[in-house]
Order: sequence, then structure tokens, then C-alpha cells
Amino acid sequence: MSKVRNCSFCGCEISKHNKGVEGIDAVICHQCLDLYAEIMQIEDRDFYSLDFIKKVELKEITPKLIFDELSKQVIGQTEAKRILSVALYQHYKRIINPKCSFDKSNILMIGPTGTGKTLLAKTMAEILNVPLAICDATVYTQAGYVGEDVENILLKLLQNADFDIDQAQYGIVFLDEFDKLARKSDNPSITRDVSGEGVQNALLKIIEGSVVNVPPQGGRKHPYQECIKFDTSNVLFICAGAFDGLKFNKRKHVGFNSVTDNSLFELTKALQNYCIIPELLGRLPVIARLNSLTVNELEQILTVPKKALIKQYINVFKEDEVALEFTPDAINQIATCAHNEGLGARALKKILEDMMLDYMFEVPSNKDVRHIKICKSDVLQSVNSKKISSA
Repeated sequence: MSKVRNCSFCGCEISKHNKGVEGIDAVICHQCLDLYAEIMQIEDRDFYSLDFIKKVELKEITPKLIFDELSKQVIGQTEAKRILSVALYQHYKRIINPKCSFDKSNILMIGPTGTGKTLLAKTMAEILNVPLAICDATVYTQAGYVGEDVENILLKLLQNADFDIDQAQYGIVFLDEFDKLARKSDNPSITRDVSGEGVQNALLKIIEGSVVNVPPQGGRKHPYQECIKFDTSNVLFICAGAFDGLKFNKRKHVGFNSVTDNSLFELTKALQNYCIIPELLGRLPVIARLNSLTVNELEQILTVPKKALIKQYINVFKEDEVALEFTPDAINQIATCAHNEGLGARALKKILEDMMLDYMFEVPSNKDVRHIKICKSDVLQSVNSKKISSA
């Protein structure tokens, strides 16, 4: 006669219909094993399965650490990096504890072109190793009109997460050219503003946090299409734009360096005067203002970051066994010309591409060249020939 065994957890009888696993001093039945697996799956999903946070141990993430990581990639913009570090830290806390009651803080970045808005967003996503979708706000229109629906923003995030919905729902959306969504007029019109205010209204619920139906193939939604349900409650939205010509008190235009001298209240009113609807501004509580880059900061961009432009050119020529050298005067002159261009860091790439074109074309086929030294005169010659102001 076989020995009757009972589960050490629930007490039920072990039988051929409810098989168990026997240990040294205990037995667990199949039903309890299934229950345990279900509990662990829930715990894993809520707290521990977010293994896409790989770069830094949980206890090491702090706003200061995030600030230091941002500083390795982005030169200057100290105040903006402090603001973004705190916002990203709060987003991180929401990731490791989805039951956190702290509401998310979406971000609005304001600054002229070439000041590092996109690079900041990319670096933030790399720090937490979460999916990032970079979108251009100018392509979206109100639902039912020619253009893309705003739900396609989330589709891009899904695609970048390889359609892993759990990862995508904790990702970051960077919406560039946000200022182009400004309402076209302060006065009501008989025609719909489908690419301005219409898109702003469509973004309200998505940015705030709601379950959105995302068409898996993109394009227009239709009644017979199966959609992916996407919860945006934990997606961090970063909206960025130049907002050229902000008006304060409806009296004067203000440059970016003087924007920092105005209070947050005045800035919010100026954004409303810029025709960004108050409901949308209320969903972007964190405002990071980026200033125009100085000549010294442009010099650092050329030489300091790991992927600095001059380092890239040096490595390219090194592969052809050619030593490339830039004198300090040459670096200063490149930065000065870029500063006069008014395009920020993007001007650096433009100037270097023009100046290095002949070297890039000739040197690989000339085995006698082993060393190239770029001086200030070389920069001025290239700048003048390309009609770039070097004053």
C-alpha cells in the first residue's frame, strides 16, 4: 500500500491528478507550484523584471550621478542639466516602483538650435537604457486630416523597443520642433487649425497619461484594424523647440540669454502668448531653458566629449597612418566662426566638413603624407573661400 502524502503548504493530497515535488522534509503540490509561479510573475513584472536598467546598480542612481553622465556628453547648460537630472531621477523611481504615487513630470526644453536639446534627450535615455523615440512635431495633424496621427509617436517608441510593450511603456519620447505647433492666430477662425492647435489638443491625453490605441502598422486608424493598447502613464515626454521671438508682457521680443532673467510665471505667460494652449503647458511642468553656447563652450565641444568632432577626425586619419593635429589657435578660430554663424554646435560640423574635405579626398591615396597640422591660417582660408564670416 502506497504512502499517502500531503502538500506541506495547502495540505491537499498528492495524487496523479495533483502531482507534487518532494524535497527532504516537505512536499509541494502542482497547484501550489502554479500559484507560486503566478505570484513571481506579477512581482517580476511590477518590480524586478525591468532588467533594461542595466548600466547602473539601483542604489547608485542619484541626480548628481545623472548630472555627471550628462556632463560627459553635453558641454555647458549647467542649470538645464540640473533640472533634467532631477526629472530623470523621478522617472527612474517610477520605473523601479510602478506603484509610486509620485506623478510624472514631463519636460519642456527651450533653446536655440545647436545647444544640445536632442543630445540631452539621447543621453538621458542611454543612462537608464530605456527606449527613445525622437519625433518631429511638424508632421502630425489632427485626426482625420492629411498627415500623421499623434498615436504614431507611440508606434515609433514601440518599434524602438522591438515591440516589447513593457519596455516601451517606460520609455522616453522626444518631440522636437514643438514650437511649430503654436496656434496660427490668437483669434478664432472659421477654418480648423489642424496642424497647430488641433495637434496640441490631440496630445493632451497622451502626454498626461492614458490608454491609447496604437495602430501596429501606422497610418490611419480604421474600425476593423486591431490596435495595440498602450498606457502612456509612465512614458516621459520631452518637448523641445527654439521658440524664436518669445514676447514678454506683449511688448518686446527677448533673446534666450535674457529669458533666464525672467521669472517662471513670465515665461509661462510668454509661452501662452506664443499660442501654446494652457492645458498643454500644464502637462509640461518642468521647463529647462538652454542658452546660446559661448566660444569657450564651442571649443570644449570640439575637444572634450568622447565623441568630440576633432577626436573623430583624428581617429579617421589614424586609420590611414596619418597624424592629424589642430593647434589651439585653429580650434579657437573654428569655435569663433561657429559662434558667428549662430547655429550652435551644428556650425562646428559644417565648418570642419568644408575645411577637411580636400584632406579627406587626397590623403588616403598619398602615402607620403604622415602628418597634418591645421593652423589658424588654414581655418581662415577655408572660411573665407566658403564665404563664412570670421569677423
